Amino acid sequence: MNSELIWNSTLSELERGYIEKDEFYVCICCGKSFEKGIIYPEDGVLYETEKYVRVHLEKKHGSAFEYLISLDKSFTGLSEIQSNLLKLFYQGKSDKEVQQELGIGSTSTVRNHRFVLKEKERQAKVFLAIMELLRTRDKHAPAMLKVQGSSKDDRYRITETEKEKVLAKYFPAGTNGQLKSFGMREKQKLIILNELSKRFEPERIYAEKEVNEILSAAFEDFALLRRYLVEYGFMNRQPDGSEYWLGGPATEQEENRVDRKQELKLMAKEVKIQAGVYQIKNTKNGKIYVDSTPNLKSINGQEFSLEMGSHMCKKLQQEWSEMGKENFVIEVLETVKEKEGVRLDMKDTLKKMKEKWLEELQPFGDRGYN
Repeated sequence: MNSELIWNSTLSELERGYIEKDEFYVCICCGKSFEKGIIYPEDGVLYETEKYVRVHLEKKHGSAFEYLISLDKSFTGLSEIQSNLLKLFYQGKSDKEVQQELGIGSTSTVRNHRFVLKEKERQAKVFLAIMELLRTRDKHAPAMLKVQGSSKDDRYRITETEKEKVLAKYFPAGTNGQLKSFGMREKQKLIILNELSKRFEPERIYAEKEVNEILSAAFEDFALLRRYLVEYGFMNRQPDGSEYWLGGPATEQEENRVDRKQELKLMAKEVKIQAGVYQIKNTKNGKIYVDSTPNLKSINGQEFSLEMGSHMCKKLQQEWSEMGKENFVIEVLETVKEKEGVRLDMKDTLKKMKEKWLEELQPFGDRGYN
């Protein structure tokens, strides 16, 4: 779990379960990155990046709610009974069902818990507003030091003031000089190791002898510093100790992700992407849902979302769940015809094409789900 991802996410990002960056989407639950512009295959279906992130969330984590509610009290502020209640409320259980499943008091007890949680929600809104307003005025709030390579939890968050005091104490001649000693508390070690790591150049490979020379200029027991830099993730090394470099260890998972990214890029080049408009039609009552996509090969993902109960169109989702997928068909209505040498504004083209079909089919009210 990456606590920084959680703390640095906005409320809306936490609700949807992922963050959008310039070139990637990042899953808040596991930290996995998904590069934009790549077509991702899953169970024989090809997905655009953002839709694939949603598929990943559902398949690997259940939902953003399920992940967040599983976090411990230091993140949620919820007691065990409150977490269990919210899980059952999320499942749509009635007060009586919740009372029977948890074996607590009576239905009035459950209703009282609902009231307490609702009150907690209201208070949280006010508190967030207060802190947001304070942020614009409080010039004395401590800034937090980001410690490179550290996997420690929030107990080891370090303010600039703390950092300056520790560095002044253990580097009396300045941070480029000698280290006075290395027998200190954990938090102080992190500050010292973070500072020592600055003596190495990013993306440069060092022989062990070079590392020893740099560290011996700071402290007599350079082997001790070298070992701690590696153990705390400030440096990485080859198993035989022949090479060292800055940064945390590259895990097998990360290496596989890079290889997979290259594979998907090649696959994306080979797949001819066709944009267009499609409909999901209820063959029982004739209702339809119309939408557009820059990649028609991904429309089977609509069926996946409907089967998972997470489709964005609630009316369509409700009837799909009630009537079953055998009573629905997904059909392509029109594809975008691209002319060689002519660059289309695909977003605008799809918008106009969808509007044309909405006007023609009128899938509103009793006639559809739009």
